[in-house]
Amino acid sequence: MPEIVVGGHLDSWDLSEGAHDDGAGCAQAIEALRLIRAAGLRPKRTIRAVLFMDEENGGTGGRDYARSANRQGERHVAAIESDRGGFLPLGFGVGAKGEAFERIKAWEPLLRRVGLQWIRPGGGGVDIAPLGASGTVLISLVPDAQRYFDVHHSSSDTLDKVHPRELELGATAMAVLAYLLSEEGA
Repeated sequence: MPEIVVGGHLDSWDLSEGAHDDGAGCAQAIEALRLIRAAGLRPKRTIRAVLFMDEENGGTGGRDYARSANRQGERHVAAIESDRGGFLPLGFGVGAKGEAFERIKAWEPLLRRVGLQWIRPGGGGVDIAPLGASGTVLISLVPDAQRYFDVHHSSSDTLDKVHPRELELGATAMAVLAYLLSEEGA
């Protein structure tokens, strides 16, 4: 059965708890699944949250996930990664061309209803990149990252720097897009 992945990574190794990099992405992925379930929706395709490891030091989590024996026979339609902090979401970058990109771009008006402004070409991330080799459409949630480097890899990357509503909006955007992908494909 075709699958959709939503994810972030667990590898804070710096000076803090890594609330934005990338606890926020993990929280958004899990919350996206919770929102779909709470809405009573039953996706046509499996939507899976994956909390990858080792993005900062080689990306082995994404590579191991993609080549795992557990993935044999699975076909990932799309993968959405959140790895730019839990700030106000602006849009999605989509690593697809032609018809696949246009199909997702057509959902832009629906995503505007949850506050997103655009869908643009170019998407992906270290964690989901290995899935691209098998034709998976790679998508990145793009937030307003003006404050990202105020906390990135610093002792300031703590939970009190994450605005709950901005985090929630990112999770909502991921849930809506994941559900659309489950129903319509990429």
